Amino acid sequence: MTRIVVYADGGCSPNPGPGGWGVVISGPDGPLDLCGGEISSTNNRMELTAAIRALEHFPEGAQIEMRCDSQYVVKSVTEWMGGWKDKGWQNSKGPVKNLDLMQRLDELASQRDVKWTWVQGHSGDPLNERADCLATQGRHRAHSLSAQPSSSPSPAVKVPVATLPPVMSRLAMAAFRPLSILVDFSLAREVSHAAKQSGTQEAVFLEECIRFVLALGPEETARLRASMGAASGSAG
Repeated sequence: MTRIVVYADGGCSPNPGPGGWGVVISGPDGPLDLCGGEISSTNNRMELTAAIRALEHFPEGAQIEMRCDSQYVVKSVTEWMGGWKDKGWQNSKGPVKNLDLMQRLDELASQRDVKWTWVQGHSGDPLNERADCLATQGRHRAHSLSAQPSSSPSPAVKVPVATLPPVMSRLAMAAFRPLSILVDFSLAREVSHAAKQSGTQEAVFLEECIRFVLALGPEETARLRASMGAASGSAG
């Protein structure tokens, strides 16, 4: 029986901060996308959550190849977890971190036939890139929710998956040309300044901004702009 190939990815920005996870399940009829987010999390917790959500999608006994670009996740399951369990979920530094997620991951993996594979992130693998995009989408939606006033802490939220473009083959990705965007000088200076403050390159920062707006959608973007305008007006 052929294993079902699954890609899982997660992350936060900043870390800790709003987090997202993304899962791509490769199937004969095309990939199945899953994603979600939490208002407050860490990189490692989102990576673990991605793997957990992926395994929860399958029944017991399913044969899966789980591909993750997080060595923390892969090594936790394949190298460290057995020793932790023998010591009562302790390591050399004390209790294992993210114990709730580790135990859930162990439970799910033990009920399925899982081959764990580490893959290099951002290396041109189209499904790994897709999982990363989904995780970013989940994080952006969680970030937008964290900006909304609330009388009590907001719970973790699963984010509906937006329609993504078809997965590109490696050949198509190699032929893909980046889009150039012309902006006026004053805006370019603002982008450059903001990118330096965030500690990222200008192109990366601009891409994050664009993805954030796309994830929000036109209506939510307009609402946030209106609320920001009202806030600046009252401050003046």
